[in-house]
Amino acid sequence: MSQIQRRHVLGGGAALALGGLLPAAGAQTASGPTPTLDKLRASGRLSVAVYNDLPPFHVAGKGIEVDMAEALAQALGLKLSLLPFNADENMNDDLRNLVWRGHYLGFGPADVMLHVPVDRPLMEANKRVQIFAPYYRERVMVARRLADVPQMDSLEAFKGKKIAVPGQTLAGWLLIGADGGAYREQLVTKLKDGVEAAQALQRGEVAAAAGHASELESVLAGDDRYAIEPLPVPRMKEGWAVGCAVKAEAVDLAQALQAAMNGLASSGKLAEIFAKSRVKWRPV
Repeated sequence: MSQIQRRHVLGGGAALALGGLLPAAGAQTASGPTPTLDKLRASGRLSVAVYNDLPPFHVAGKGIEVDMAEALAQALGLKLSLLPFNADENMNDDLRNLVWRGHYLGFGPADVMLHVPVDRPLMEANKRVQIFAPYYRERVMVARRLADVPQMDSLEAFKGKKIAVPGQTLAGWLLIGADGGAYREQLVTKLKDGVEAAQALQRGEVAAAAGHASELESVLAGDDRYAIEPLPVPRMKEGWAVGCAVKAEAVDLAQALQAAMNGLASSGKLAEIFAKSRVKWRPV
């Protein structure tokens, strides 16, 4: 299963508002008293784990979540220590390797991990972490060239037209199975991600491209030749939220990061960070 599949198949309806997710200051956990930020302040650094090859959030040291990590570290009065990593077999492995234990190859854990689905079953399955501060709602969307597909009330609008979609992703699964497989022969699926799908549309190779909103927008936003809209599949219209994860006992760090995230949102900085990558910030 690909990185994109694993990270996003959880979402859709299970995202949570933060209220009540964080323990009160001074709370105890099974492993003992809640630690303070003193250790981080003594080191002067905040280690933030980000996925490799996740455009537009992180590619080769740049992207939305790199800028977000820098802003969070600055809000806490710390310097950023970025920890990029490759996804493991499943999200539980990633949380173990990057949040609460560390990888057997010797890296990690980080102080905080980004792009974690804010998903109740995931929380229940990982009691050694806190998942909190949802900062973006992702959705599966489809971009179309208006000259080829002027209107889209349903997927039937694409009948007979080529659609680019990375096959081993949620968007790919949805289109392959849509309407009993009616569009399967039209799909161009040998693509890495939604960014490549959008680029194929941009080159005129297909009439439409499907993927995550962030992927499509990072390539096509602002170009009035294209429309980008939710994929007309009812179960995916709400999308899913992504947020942060820290060790379960790191209550004060979670509270400080939540306050920092709230500040980035209310000041407009979060929207600015997303806009830098041509992505519309979708708060949870």
